Amino acid sequence: MRAISGLWRWRRNPLRRATDLAEAWVALVTLVLIAAAAPAIGALAGAAAEGSLQRAVREQQHSRHLVTAVVVRRLGGAPVDNDPDTSTARDAHSRVLADWTAPDGTRRHGATLVDLKSPHHGDHFGLWTDAHGRISTRPLDSPTATTHAVLAGIGAALLTAGLVDGGRRLIVWRMVRRRYARWDQAWDRAGPDWGKAGTGS
Repeated sequence: MRAISGLWRWRRNPLRRATDLAEAWVALVTLVLIAAAAPAIGALAGAAAEGSLQRAVREQQHSRHLVTAVVVRRLGGAPVDNDPDTSTARDAHSRVLADWTAPDGTRRHGATLVDLKSPHHGDHFGLWTDAHGRISTRPLDSPTATTHAVLAGIGAALLTAGLVDGGRRLIVWRMVRRRYARWDQAWDRAGPDWGKAGTGS
């Protein structure tokens, strides 16, 4: 990392410029922020995501119900994968017309996807619905929610580290630009006399 290489400017050297020392300070602050702030922000973001996702898990497990459906007949056409996170949708082989009873006791009838390779009339399969029997996706489970929260925390930490290092790069770039501008001004002052007798050339 360039931030670590910037620390060499701390060494005592008669040729060390004030800007070299400033770059060393910027590198040190960057390292401290990446080492301390990035993990802290990642942990906070992960904890917030965990809380939110676990609430969603509880809500979905309360509002979604697994009922037993019965195949009426197989329907033509390719199945549509509407929920890639569920094994049922991922492994779906057939689209069928089915009957089921909603948790509130009402009878329901409609098209759905099943993981049966060759569904026949009367075959039974599990179907997720809401309280009124409308087809729903499988509820999010707690381990999956925790995995998503961990990934969110890692992403937040990496984003923080990237932003801090990006800020360091911007500051160093501006320092270098200012240094070059001063060099140009010094060359402009020395330019008219450069190479003339008595100028020390």
